[in-house]
Amino acid sequence: MEACVFDLDGVLVDSEPVWEEVRRAFVAEHGGTWQADTQSRLMGMSTAEWAAYLSELGVRMAPDEIARGVVDQMAERYRDEMPLLPGAVEAVRRASGHVTLGLASSSPRRLIDVVLDAAELKECFAATVSTEEVARGKPAPDGYLEAARRMNVDPRACVAVEDSSNGLRSAHAAGMRVIAVPHPRYPPAPDALALAWRVLPGLDALTLDLLS
Repeated sequence: MEACVFDLDGVLVDSEPVWEEVRRAFVAEHGGTWQADTQSRLMGMSTAEWAAYLSELGVRMAPDEIARGVVDQMAERYRDEMPLLPGAVEAVRRASGHVTLGLASSSPRRLIDVVLDAAELKECFAATVSTEEVARGKPAPDGYLEAARRMNVDPRACVAVEDSSNGLRSAHAAGMRVIAVPHPRYPPAPDALALAWRVLPGLDALTLDLLS
């Protein structure tokens, strides 16, 4: 393995509960109806994709206005408290001295930068990609392929660290060896988890032996 590509939401930062709270409240406030499967559908979507989806739920705003409003609220929540997952900073710093690191996230660039700056991890990554910057969000492989391109590494020589169904599918479709670190509140679907090369209970188990 030449490189390791991390997801952000649900892997390094426990943001999925925050995303759900913010978007659920936003939908209710603006006339939409949150469905039972809405959160699972949203996980992995790019900003443009989830904003359009919230519009389909009945939010009476243009998608670009929806995106701006939700991201503003997410940034405010992050300023109040950065919900880094246990072992996240240590795992990134441990890996950064041994393999090239990338990041492929469905978060908008603004929030990626807020998280990495707060955690003082920006210098650890050779490349960071938001799915805002590629044609398709997860489960399409675009974000992971772009991260590999920016690192000048063959995707087949990369390990990806993911938590969600769409993220696992995305990294696998890119040809990467996938390590799953499932989130207990949002576990991946069995068929997606079956794509993983290894399943870990947490980032403390992401050892250098696995990455080599």
